[in-house]
Amino acid sequence: MTPRRLYLGLCMLLCMNTQAAEQKALNISVGDWPPYLSADMKHNGVIAHLISDLFADEGYDVRFQFLPWPRAYSAAATGRFDATAVWMHKAEREADFYFSAPLLDEQFVFFHLKSFPFDWRRFDDLTGMTLGGGLEYSYGPQFDEFLAQNTVNIERVSTDMQNFEKLLKERVVLYPQEMNVGYAALRSHFSAENQAKITHHPKPLLINRSYLMLPKSLEGSPALMARFNKRLADYRETGRYERYFTDLHEGKYQLEPTPPLSSDY
Repeated sequence: MTPRRLYLGLCMLLCMNTQAAEQKALNISVGDWPPYLSADMKHNGVIAHLISDLFADEGYDVRFQFLPWPRAYSAAATGRFDATAVWMHKAEREADFYFSAPLLDEQFVFFHLKSFPFDWRRFDDLTGMTLGGGLEYSYGPQFDEFLAQNTVNIERVSTDMQNFEKLLKERVVLYPQEMNVGYAALRSHFSAENQAKITHHPKPLLINRSYLMLPKSLEGSPALMARFNKRLADYRETGRYERYFTDLHEGKYQLEPTPPLSSDY
């Protein structure tokens, strides 16, 4: 190697090391919620990937710690973490946190078999049907109020896989779930043949917005939030934001799939 090439190589190495040293660590507490946040997915899920890239463009190296949701909240509130993700807005949370600009629109829909000619406009259109559901799960105050009228039967179980199994066996006719969460469960646990039998109605049952929360106990949170929001707006304006969800829909965040469930429930 000539002295000039050696000099250039040393300059490049020094530059790379300087850039790495300039990246500040940012610790974020999260709960498990595939495909958005999951230690078992590439990049820890699509929302984790998005958050990492947003902060990387601001000079931060993000480190996620997966915790039970209550601990993720409480540990961040006391300043043990720089932020926590992702959360719906509730007025009582404003005592502990600043909320970022909306990071995710969660869209809950009714999953059903393609062989079932389903349409709906009002909750009353569901009268007499049997639905699947999650244990102690809320689908928003309006739908919860409708369920309390007992004009539909909802059979609650603990997992998405159980609900989709019941749907495939026609033990329930509808399963309300967040759209991307539902399809992630189908891709991870069911054969292509069974996935092809299920669709969703395009009318949303519920749309929730979720946010990154930054603790008020940390002095730097307002400035960090302003930088995050500006970068997020740039991602949306340039179309980069949507590319993450295009990749999600194409299954690019999935690790090697587990063997499909058997046909027996």
